[in-house]
Amino acid sequence: MPRFHIHVHNSIGTTRDEEGQELRGLEEAEQRAVEGVRSILSEELLRGSFDLPGHVDIATPEGEILRTIRFREMVRCHLGEEEE
Repeated sequence: MPRFHIHVHNSIGTTRDEEGQELRGLEEAEQRAVEGVRSILSEELLRGSFDLPGHVDIATPEGEILRTIRFREMVRCHLGEEEE
C-alpha cells in the first residue's frame, strides 16, 4: 500500500506528518485528512476560536504534494443574518 503524509498548516504554524500512513489510495488519505481537521476544528471551537484559513497538504514520502485541501472546504458554515 502507498504511504501518505498529511501536513497541517494553520495559524499556529505547520505540523509535518513525518511518519505518514499506509493507505489504500489518495481518496482514503483525503478522508483521513478531513476527519483529522474536523477534530482539530472541534477542539478549537470548544476553546472559542475557529481557524478556517488553514489547509492540509497530502504528500508522498518524497515530498510531492498530491492534494491541498483548505479547512473551509471541510466544513459548512451557516451564518444567519445579524440581528440589530
